[in-house]
Amino acid sequence: MNQKKTILLIEDEEDTAAIIKLQAEISGYRLLIEYDGISGYRSIEKEKPDLVILDIMLPGLNGLDVCRKMKSHPEFKSIPVIIISAKAEELDVVLGLELGADDYVAKPFSTKVLFSRVKAVLRRGREPDKVPRIMTFGDFTLEVDRYLLRKKEKYIPITLSEFGILRRLLTNRGRVLTRSQLLDDVQNDDAFIVDRNIDVHIASLRKKLGPHFNWIETVRGVGYRFKDELN
Repeated sequence: MNQKKTILLIEDEEDTAAIIKLQAEISGYRLLIEYDGISGYRSIEKEKPDLVILDIMLPGLNGLDVCRKMKSHPEFKSIPVIIISAKAEELDVVLGLELGADDYVAKPFSTKVLFSRVKAVLRRGREPDKVPRIMTFGDFTLEVDRYLLRKKEKYIPITLSEFGILRRLLTNRGRVLTRSQLLDDVQNDDAFIVDRNIDVHIASLRKKLGPHFNWIETVRGVGYRFKDELN
């Protein structure tokens, strides 16, 4: 019998914690709850959970500080983190993702959606970090070594910047990436590149995906995500 995965929830709203606990039990996880950042980080040290669900606005030590401490600690940096936050905290969400959080879910949220993200993040954690030489999605194939994109047997023109962004999105399929993170993959001699350049490249990639443009999801105020499940 497989041992249940342990999830640590750090959330100061008791009502929210209660409904998350109920869904965790339904979904087959062991859930631990802490109501402030200091106790939460102590629980990370003690329990070494498989995943942390982390609110941003916490008493004692806020969620960003908890995330920063985790990701700078060699023993805890590989523990995945999902941030939950109110819409008004978008800038904090971006910072959390850039600190190393794996995903985020905005309040108010469906607990079923939250645990679909939990499942996806835990699944990614079991996958090797090495980028495969051939990446397939639907009828498309990205040939990493050759810097080529094709649909079935037809090759589609793609710039180096578009290639880099698409490869990063596919490698982190299901994970929200900020514009700043994607900017690392843009190849351009222009010294004045800004985050919004990413939007132009994303628009071009969506055009090349044709009817499947919605495989690249916009996460409003944060960045982009390539869908886990394609339809």
